[in-house]
Parts: sequence; structure tokens; C-alpha cells
Amino acid sequence: MTTHTTGHFTYADWQETVLDETEGGGGGEGGAKLARAVVTNAFSGGIEAPRTSCQYAITYLSDKTGVCCGYELLTGTLDGRAGSFVVVQHGSWGEDATVRCAFEVVPGSGTGELTGLTGSGTFSAVQGESEIPYSFDYTL
Repeated sequence: MTTHTTGHFTYADWQETVLDETEGGGGGEGGAKLARAVVTNAFSGGIEAPRTSCQYAITYLSDKTGVCCGYELLTGTLDGRAGSFVVVQHGSWGEDATVRCAFEVVPGSGTGELTGLTGSGTFSAVQGESEIPYSFDYTL
């Protein structure tokens, strides 16, 4: 049986490093740019994880568009069940500066009361807003 839960998260820390960039390519001013971000988030709601570990690989296609993928380790509770799990995330953003991201539990990554967890979810992060709502459907 699938369970649906919601909540929000905030960025507790975001450290981004540019790895490389092209000149004039990538469809935008300055060309494509590769970056890496090490991020700490704080989740509340159905997922309670006060300090996650996350790392993104980012491709900026222009100053206002791009794509990213990453992995995030969440340790805490899911609807009251204690443990940890990892999600893989795939996102993109366009001219409206809203990052739209889908995420999925990495199979076999659940621990404690979350052993055997499967599921997927989404979030949309609007530039300038500090709380990002998420939606998550899972099976235990």
C-alpha cells in the first residue's frame, strides 16, 4: 500500500564551486558552465530530517537555465519511523527561475525502521522563497 506524505525543507547551507565553463556555447551568454554544490537541508513534515547531506552536479546552460542531478542522505523519521535513506534527484529550471525536481529512493538504502523503503516524490523551488514544499509517495 502506497502512503502519501508532504512537508517542506529549507537550505541550511549551499556551497557551490564552478568546475569548468565554455565560451559562447550552451545557448546562453557565457556558454555552458559545470558546477558542484554541497548542500545541507532541513526537512520537516512527513520527513523529519534536521540535517541532510546532499551533493549536486549542475550544468548551467545560460545565466537563467540549467539542469542538475544529485544524491541526498536523509536521517531522521518518515511518518514517525526512524532510520535513514538516500534519494537520487533530477531537476531543471528555466526562465521563470523555478527548479522543478523529481526524486526517487535509491533501492536498498533504507535503514532501521525504513529498511525496504521504496518511493518517489517531487518539489518545486521558487527563487527567493526559503521554504520548499515537497510531496512524497512511498511503500514500506
